[in-house]
Amino acid sequence: MKKKLLNKIVSTAVPLDMEDVDTDQIIPARFLKSIGRDGFGLNVFRDWRYDPEGNPKPHFILNHPQYKGEILIAGNNFGCGSSREHAAWALSDYGFKVVVSSFFADIFKNNALNNTLLPVQVSNKFLRKLFAEVNKNHQTIIEVDIEKQTISIPKKNLSEFFEINPYKKICVINGYDDVDYLISMKEKIADFEKKYE
Repeated sequence: MKKKLLNKIVSTAVPLDMEDVDTDQIIPARFLKSIGRDGFGLNVFRDWRYDPEGNPKPHFILNHPQYKGEILIAGNNFGCGSSREHAAWALSDYGFKVVVSSFFADIFKNNALNNTLLPVQVSNKFLRKLFAEVNKNHQTIIEVDIEKQTISIPKKNLSEFFEINPYKKICVINGYDDVDYLISMKEKIADFEKKYE
């Protein structure tokens, strides 16, 4: 089945204004028993979302019904700590397609790109503007244009360019993992091999 191209993500956002969020906070180690990627979203930020009896903590942002969307806006140094790939799985399984921060831990950033979760790194100044606008109005629409590599709030005329590895950009837009990418290149690979037979 042909995969749908993902050129833009247009959504409201969830503001998690906390710095140094590590992977154990994103998905605690006690939930890493499965090797499948599904189901981890149920326990994303588990210890912040729920008390020991499993009751939602009303102050935590994911428990605020007005804050929804496919974009998570996070503080500086997001995804630090251990290298667990499950952190990207959990965020993606919860429903996030984009995480925005002014800095990502390298391993988390690579894990995210390998698992259909787009890490968008912006300047600290632009990040503070995003937080301000979303906190002021939870219905604020944010647009992430992967092709143009821009993140913006169109109604406020706010926009910033973000970097992405060209190879990973192709993979994100097409929904490819590394194997899918190689399969997409099979005709070119075959042509190359013919030249050297």
